Amino acid sequence: MRGLVSVTLLLLLALSLSAEAGRGKGKGNKGKPDRAKAASECTPAETEYGKCIPEQGDCGEGQREVTCKGQTNKIHCKIPCNWKKDISDCKYKFGPWGPCDAATNTKSRSGSLKKVLFNAECRDTVTVSKPCSPKVKKTRGDKKST
Repeated sequence: MRGLVSVTLLLLLALSLSAEAGRGKGKGNKGKPDRAKAASECTPAETEYGKCIPEQGDCGEGQREVTCKGQTNKIHCKIPCNWKKDISDCKYKFGPWGPCDAATNTKSRSGSLKKVLFNAECRDTVTVSKPCSPKVKKTRGDKKST
């Protein structure tokens, strides 16, 4: 009887250790390539990044090629669906939206370059536009009429 209890305890201990080892192995990685490993092998000057290519449509989850010392890997990337695909690797500081242009029914704003990601080629300033809202927004000072 004592032997059966000790064998059972050993099996439970072995199962719990293997479960914990499996949990810690991919924690937070979810099947993505190990960026820390790739980063230690190459300097930013040696690393070349390709454009983010969405898996479906023009935006969303996708893959980007990374080349370092002749070795090419693919890493996870994402293009926000409310953003322009051609400037997605460049970060800009934008000003307020301009007035609505009645001829084109759009409004625009300009942005100056703030940060370059993945060694992308970025313009110093960009202008983006969007359709005008059909609703007239009330300012904070306006009161509802009763």
